[in-house]
Amino acid sequence: MQNSWETFVRKHPFLICVDSDGCAMDTMNCKHFHCFGPCMVAEWGLEAWRQPILTRWNEINLYQMTRGINRFLGLAQALEEIHQRYTPIPGVEALCSWARSAPELSNSALRQAADAAETPEAKQILTKALCWSEAVNAGIAALPEAWKVPFPGVAEGLAAAAEFADVAVVSSANRDAVEAEWAKHGLLQYVDVVLAQDCGSKAACIARMLSFGYERSRVLMVGDAPGDQDAAARNGVFFYPILVRQEAESWRELTEQGFPRLLQGDYQSYEQEKKCQFSRNLGG
Repeated sequence: MQNSWETFVRKHPFLICVDSDGCAMDTMNCKHFHCFGPCMVAEWGLEAWRQPILTRWNEINLYQMTRGINRFLGLAQALEEIHQRYTPIPGVEALCSWARSAPELSNSALRQAADAAETPEAKQILTKALCWSEAVNAGIAALPEAWKVPFPGVAEGLAAAAEFADVAVVSSANRDAVEAEWAKHGLLQYVDVVLAQDCGSKAACIARMLSFGYERSRVLMVGDAPGDQDAAARNGVFFYPILVRQEAESWRELTEQGFPRLLQGDYQSYEQEKKCQFSRNLGG
């Protein structure tokens, strides 16, 4: 396994790209249930409305077409709704403006924006958003290892893929976390390259992999969020959805039906069916 495309060597005519959190690894729910939402409640003192706010946070980030949204865009949307429904959030407009227009959504970019803020309210909310994000990262690091497990069928699916295709992890998560989680559960043995947060967007990663000469009709992106579908569409490659609350069934079908259809050159009509299921699954 190579950890970057700089040393990657193509071995097969097919390429299977696989997202990590919420797709291969059952880590998305626990991160939102125990870290993202609760840290927001704590940072903004929202205990009085804790349950409905956490329910809504999970809807935005896990169970709707906004699933997999960038953490800062999710935070901006949630706080905007809280401002309208429950209690004033000073400076929320400044956070929304930054999240929706910043060329980079990261802790370092947020720190720079907070330092450059022109009003006290803007500086306060951007600083609080940074504190929240750092608390989330600390919370995720402290999650029990027993909670970070692959979905049933993932190992079997990756093993099947590795028989006929090069396999790339394409994830927006932290590289160290992805590699540690996949290694712990013996999944890296099926992987040819890991492309994580440090390699750029998922669309950019797929585009770079295409430069190795794969035909687009022989490339499949496996993901659980609309962003994964969009990354595939931007590159003109196929998409296969891992459905929320149906992950094990999705992996089994991918292995038994999806891969054979791809190999036979008969994936296009099947993809349309799967995209419809994906949209219905997330209420789209």
